[in-house]
Amino acid sequence: DRITHITNGVTFRRWLMQCNPSLTGLINEAIGDRWVGDSTHLKELEKFAGDAAFLERFMQAKRANKERLAAAVARRLGVTLDPSAMFDVQIKRMHEYKRQLLNILEAIAHYQAIKAAPHEDWVPRVKIFAGKAAASYHRAKLIIKLINDVARMVNNDPVVRDKLRVAFLPNYNVSLAELIIPAADLSEQISTAGMEASGTGNMKFALNGALTIGTYDGANIEIHDNVGPENIMIFGLSAAEVVQRRRDGNNPKANIAACPELEATLQAVRNGVFSPDEAGRYAQLVDDLSHSDYFMVTADFAAYEAKQREVDAAYRNTGDWARRALLNSARMGWFSADRAIREYASEIWGAAPEAQAAEAPAEEARQEATA
Repeated sequence: DRITHITNGVTFRRWLMQCNPSLTGLINEAIGDRWVGDSTHLKELEKFAGDAAFLERFMQAKRANKERLAAAVARRLGVTLDPSAMFDVQIKRMHEYKRQLLNILEAIAHYQAIKAAPHEDWVPRVKIFAGKAAASYHRAKLIIKLINDVARMVNNDPVVRDKLRVAFLPNYNVSLAELIIPAADLSEQISTAGMEASGTGNMKFALNGALTIGTYDGANIEIHDNVGPENIMIFGLSAAEVVQRRRDGNNPKANIAACPELEATLQAVRNGVFSPDEAGRYAQLVDDLSHSDYFMVTADFAAYEAKQREVDAAYRNTGDWARRALLNSARMGWFSADRAIREYASEIWGAAPEAQAAEAPAEEARQEATA
């Protein structure tokens, strides 16, 4: 009964004001700057959700951030990104439970679908990855290698060049995150359900007007509750279902057999399509997925792929996407670190601001005198 749950938060002064001045300026113009000291005032932005002119300006701010990121990617990687494409971003520590592998496997399946029908009206998409692996974490480093191998092939394929790009940005740090987060249209928060304690990256993305695709896990649950279920894309097994599958015995081979797109993707990876210089580079990775799959990549793949096609459909409706993005920004006020610290102060530390603490004895004396 002494354990207290307090959801952490992020500092809006860094993760909105500093890293996204174009959006900050628009917000201040619309509702003033009271939100800087009390982030709950961001909810006042909701009144602009039906204002087409304001939504256009909101997306112009996003476009400016995408152009800034595209210029940085061109300098660092020599890869050209189209700012009008959807910027689909997963940046975080490289770990199997965070499932960067699920993301890149779906990107491969999407690449194969485009190759099979290049004249269809595909929604242009840029897949952006960044993150670091622990020094001895071989599997995480292998996944980074796979992402870069896929990027090399996709970005040099003239059939898909205008429809899909993949970029892994090296040397991930806070400064790079400040460049990427304001430019994101879609935030990938796809950890295996039950394994993400909270996370704050999802808060930063949503605050800056990105829609989240993710599992019902960690802070995604509270973002879902705050922004509304219609403004977040939830997919996949629940934490309880993951536990049950592990208890009953997960069957990845059955998952793969039931999803032809996944089967074709894994076969291409295993056969060295993306590593012609070393055909067996990813054989063990695919074999492990096929026999154990502790992190439920094969179990969630079909649901993830289907949700990504829903994302494509949503992005086509530019006005509605802008409205949903604005509502994410407007409803993120609760996720401020200021709120988290106030809760720690009142519920754990028993502390108060100096002025308030100094006033307390005087108030007690006044009450005694009155009595």
